[in-house]
Amino acid sequence: MILASIHSNRNELAQDGELVVVHPDHSKVALLPAGEFSSLSAALDTWSKTEPRLKAVDAQLRAGAWTSTKPASDCSFLAPLPRTFALLDGSAYIEHVRLVRKARGAELPEDLFTIPLMYQGASDNMLAATDDIPLIDPAHGLDFESEIAVITDFVPMGTTSADAERHIKLVILMNDISLRELIPRELATGFGFFHGKPPSAFSPFALTLDELGAAWHDARVHLPLETHLNGTLFGNPEAGAMHFSFCQLIEHACKTRPLSAGTIIGSGTVSNEDPGRGSSCLVEQRMREKITTGSIKTRYLQDGDQVRICLKHEGRDLFGAIDQHVRLVRR
Repeated sequence: MILASIHSNRNELAQDGELVVVHPDHSKVALLPAGEFSSLSAALDTWSKTEPRLKAVDAQLRAGAWTSTKPASDCSFLAPLPRTFALLDGSAYIEHVRLVRKARGAELPEDLFTIPLMYQGASDNMLAATDDIPLIDPAHGLDFESEIAVITDFVPMGTTSADAERHIKLVILMNDISLRELIPRELATGFGFFHGKPPSAFSPFALTLDELGAAWHDARVHLPLETHLNGTLFGNPEAGAMHFSFCQLIEHACKTRPLSAGTIIGSGTVSNEDPGRGSSCLVEQRMREKITTGSIKTRYLQDGDQVRICLKHEGRDLFGAIDQHVRLVRR
């Protein structure tokens, strides 16, 4: 099943958008009965009740029996969750941690291989897949980070990785936008990310686990994640190479607190040890250049740059695509 949130025809002021079911070929969406489904956020709050109904709509849509539809080309897609209670971003790819820490002269944690890294990011004002990436100041070092993320239902405090997968309801793509030149000072204070991590962007479509088929196992998505920069392939690392699975990330996240329905758990930047697979962020490429040649050639994002993030299977973009342009904010 594929779900999405669109600008609402029923209530233009609805900040969470209008929940729709998307046809597998992404050609059209099923409009849902007014009053029965208000938003994806509301559906996740009562997922055990709403999921069977949504699956019934999905079955009728696939069979051509659902009459209330709208062409996808006529829809304005929001982030699946334009706002939610928590965005918790892990760093499950060890190669990314190694390169980024090296880039800012930081030591690797002694427990890097046993305890996941995780921070809590901005969970409101989420960017849609085609929203511009605002560039406030080119000196901030604007970077993209291509990731996989999952959306949970309510997760009780103390849930173990063995029990975590049943709480994973949807999978999405994420562009964890970073301001690299602001991050070192913030981390040095001991308080962590704030200005260095503005709102992220998300794929237009959210998929249930069964929609991924055999690509989903071991609580990982085993497909390459593609990133194109200005129309050229920048990287296609294998997303299944997570050192920590999504279940392990959830266990880490809920050690001291429950997780509200709609919590987004990010994988961290998808990264492989093989440099031939490219990168999912600029800072990795910059660090590899410094290691191999002694100098950095790759610049950070500038006004007008285009970033496209997608995950393809059998020739189609499973999640739609994150396709954004950088726009300088004039103040």
